[in-house]
Amino acid sequence: MTSDVTLNTVVNQTQKTANAQASLSKDFDQFLTLLTTQLQNQDPLNPMDSAEFTNQLVQFSQVEQAINANQKLDSLLSLQLSNAAGMALGYVGLDISYLSSEMNYDGATPIKVSYSLESTAATSKINILNADGTVVYSADGSKDPGKHDLTWDGKMSNGLNAPAGTYTVRIDALDSDNKTIKTTSVVTGRVRGIETQNGVINLLVGDRAVPMANVINASQPATNA
Repeated sequence: MTSDVTLNTVVNQTQKTANAQASLSKDFDQFLTLLTTQLQNQDPLNPMDSAEFTNQLVQFSQVEQAINANQKLDSLLSLQLSNAAGMALGYVGLDISYLSSEMNYDGATPIKVSYSLESTAATSKINILNADGTVVYSADGSKDPGKHDLTWDGKMSNGLNAPAGTYTVRIDALDSDNKTIKTTSVVTGRVRGIETQNGVINLLVGDRAVPMANVINASQPATNA
């Protein structure tokens, strides 16, 4: 499980707490000035009722306690974000499998693709498309429901090697009524770094930004003996 805390969340919440603290300090200063002035000008023979001032002091104390609690929560959010960043850095250099139809091909390393069919198919086709949406590789897929594996070595249907870049795997499966069958795909790639997009920490696989929530497993790269 990954954190829902983002950089934007932490920054926005911290700013709100700081604004609340500044507003409380300003209001409290005005209250003390007013209280001092009234005390200085009160009739000694008919002193003011202190109940109202006491109530206001209690309210200020309650607000201050709430702000202090928010400050502690801000610290916890920052710590949680730091932990998420540390977790993300731990993926760098590892091979991961993640839920996606988009994959990065480095021009040499075969890519393992897993896909699943929700039900039995009458026809099933595996298509790999380049960044322009052109089908560069096509093969018959399994018609059985469940999980299936495919390793694409980068060879295109014309026999040439595909250039490095981003590719999309598309499973076209139809049932006996010619209706589309729901499919899920999992691709693999090596993490080269991390990046924050819209306050969310992602893993970088080639040019693709992969949310940590999509990662299924990770492993050390295989070494040649």
